[in-house]
Amino acid sequence: MSGVKDYRNELVAQNREQIEQHIREILRLIGEDVDREGLIDTPARVTRMYEEIFAGYQVDPRDVLGVTFDEQHEELVIVKDIVYYSQCEHHMAPFFGNVHIGYIPSGKIAGLSKLARLVEAVTRKLQVQERITSEIADIMMETLQPHGVMVIVDGQHLCMCSRGVKKPGSKTMTSAVRGSFLKDAALRAEFLSLVKE
Repeated sequence: MSGVKDYRNELVAQNREQIEQHIREILRLIGEDVDREGLIDTPARVTRMYEEIFAGYQVDPRDVLGVTFDEQHEELVIVKDIVYYSQCEHHMAPFFGNVHIGYIPSGKIAGLSKLARLVEAVTRKLQVQERITSEIADIMMETLQPHGVMVIVDGQHLCMCSRGVKKPGSKTMTSAVRGSFLKDAALRAEFLSLVKE
């Protein structure tokens, strides 16, 4: 097992060196003096930032919900206002907001912190908000096999706020509805009401 870990560490070190070289070249190509004092350590800092904000590539989100608990609770469970940060795959610009998850267990529940970890695993990569919303709902349905899941994601996209049409403050809302939430309008309304509180 330590051989696999050593290989991964070596691979990360090789990738880090290559990314730093590419960042340095990008800085040069946009017209910067890559040897000036303020930029000397920038390639290394950007590389470390990339390792953090793209950590989702190193995780299978399904594994995050791998530990579940048998519990005969079959009423609505909601975790709301889970803050996320992601990167738009079209411009590599940040977008961020909140995720609200509701589900009706069918004998298995996940630790509440696991839902926040699921959000991190899905969002820490190049993404679009629509995919984030669907992936979270689908992974919950597959892993926990609940009666139903509803996910709402709101986001502010810097690719829209700070460039292009430049509309700061605009929000994008997406939702995914699975299982009993599809059939039961009262259940959807209860979820929406509790999320708004």
